[in-house]
Amino acid sequence: MINFNVHQHIAYVTLSRPDKQNALTLMMFQSLDNIIKEIRKNRQIRAVIIQGAGDHFCAGLDVQSVMKHPMQIVKLLFKYLPGNQNLVQRVVLGWRTLPVPVYAEIKGNCLGGGLHIALGADFRIALPNSQFAIMESRWGLCPDMGTSIVVPGYLRQDQALKLAFEAQRVDAKAAFQAGLLTAIDDDPSTFIMQHIDSLSHHSPDALAAIKLLYNQAFHAPSRTLLWRETWYQLRLLASKNTRIAMKNGAKDSEFKAYNNRAKWQ
Repeated sequence: MINFNVHQHIAYVTLSRPDKQNALTLMMFQSLDNIIKEIRKNRQIRAVIIQGAGDHFCAGLDVQSVMKHPMQIVKLLFKYLPGNQNLVQRVVLGWRTLPVPVYAEIKGNCLGGGLHIALGADFRIALPNSQFAIMESRWGLCPDMGTSIVVPGYLRQDQALKLAFEAQRVDAKAAFQAGLLTAIDDDPSTFIMQHIDSLSHHSPDALAAIKLLYNQAFHAPSRTLLWRETWYQLRLLASKNTRIAMKNGAKDSEFKAYNNRAKWQ
């Protein structure tokens, strides 16, 4: 479900489940986690391109598949210590630890977990007809893939809240204006290759140092934030309102009123 190959010092990571718009399964998360580790060990790799097979980048988590197997939720969210990264957080934040530029080549739908993975890349280049959304609130959940650390470097707080609250799709132009995208281009692949080629004239050690330095400056790691993401998600998974949201979020479902809000402070 994840294709990985290296060609001319460029690592290509392809989400390959086109019949499901590359919706994410537990196995795909595990594969991405392993691929990040493999790229980190390979000093010959100079750049990484994350892309989707077929017409879309990624439609997000395959919620129905995961919810049928509760132990998969445990495997996705489990961490030994509260501030550690769990599996879903590693497949976003892991790209930022790589000492090479990472590009997300986006087309079609880039939703939910797919958008979170793209936000883990250093650069996001999208086709004009691409669609973006932070989808978790539709299912009564909150974003929990580590992007609470990176989003403040991209978006104003009101823009981030608007996208996360509403769970509505926005087009590439709106995504670019909000700060989610690096560029919009009719040929993202060529755009990325030209950028990689321009960087080939620079020392890979200098690029690695610059990336490490700027990631620390713009996206300082926060063990507290990582714990809060997971703790809030666990609370939501146990909430009656989340079960209502799951039904309300299904297509053609009749809306059911929510219970009173739980105490959150």
